[in-house]
Amino acid sequence: MNLEDLINQAQQVCEKRGARLTKTRGEVLKLLAKHDGAVGAYDLLAELQKLDPAAKPATIYRSLDFLSKQGFVHKIESINAFVMCHHISDCKHPVQLLICDNCGHVEEIQSENLDLALRAMADASGFAIDHQIVEAHGKCQKCQ
Repeated sequence: MNLEDLINQAQQVCEKRGARLTKTRGEVLKLLAKHDGAVGAYDLLAELQKLDPAAKPATIYRSLDFLSKQGFVHKIESINAFVMCHHISDCKHPVQLLICDNCGHVEEIQSENLDLALRAMADASGFAIDHQIVEAHGKCQKCQ
């Protein structure tokens, strides 16, 4: 998907939800989409400042927070970085990420079996899952 199609799809999703994809949020989404793997907020800020020299850390964090809440990006807590969601129109899906500790490549997978098992264990404990991101670290096929 090219960047303009990505922004158009994100815009349509936001309109359906009554959310606003501002110019800055759109630029951050485009910058993130250009990366193959995960990228840190300050790296994105440096790229954004080439387009908008007035951008501050709060600018990037507010944009990433919005994009994350919309399901367009996922935060990888273990490495404090962000990655594009490959299911931009389906923000309710469970997230499972395979993270290569060698090259930084991140692959998003979906396993209904893993989701069902986790939810069953949570239900048995009386716990209600609102949001799920499972992170698995290792080496990708290229780095093995």
